[in-house]
Amino acid sequence: EVQLVESGGGLVQPGGSLRLSCAASGFAFRSYTMNWVRQAPGKGLEWISSINSVGSRLSYADSVKGRFTISRDNAKNTLYLLMNNLKPEDTAVYYCAVGYQGSDRRGQGTQVAVSS
Repeated sequence: EVQLVESGGGLVQPGGSLRLSCAASGFAFRSYTMNWVRQAPGKGLEWISSINSVGSRLSYADSVKGRFTISRDNAKNTLYLLMNNLKPEDTAVYYCAVGYQGSDRRGQGTQVAVSS
C-alpha cells in the first residue's frame, strides 16, 4: 500500500523558511518522479514542484521559482521541500504526490501558514 506522510509545516512569519519532508513507503520510491502540490483555503490544487527519480531534473511553478527547492534522498525514501522567503500567499496545505498505477496518490498533507 502506497503511504506518503508529510511533516514540517507550521506557522511562520513572512520572509521565513520551512523545510517539509515526505516519508514514502509501499512502492519503489527511487523509481518514481515525485511532486509537491498545495491547496490554499478555498482554492483548487496547485502543482508547485517535481523531481525525477534520480534527482537530476527539477521543475517549479513560477509562483515558487527561486524561493523553493525540491530534493530527495532515495536511501531514506524521503522527499523534501525547502521553502525560503515565504509569503502570505504560500499559506496552504502541502502534499507530496506520486503517479502510481494510473492514479495520483497523496498524503494527508501538512499545513503551512505564513502570517505576521
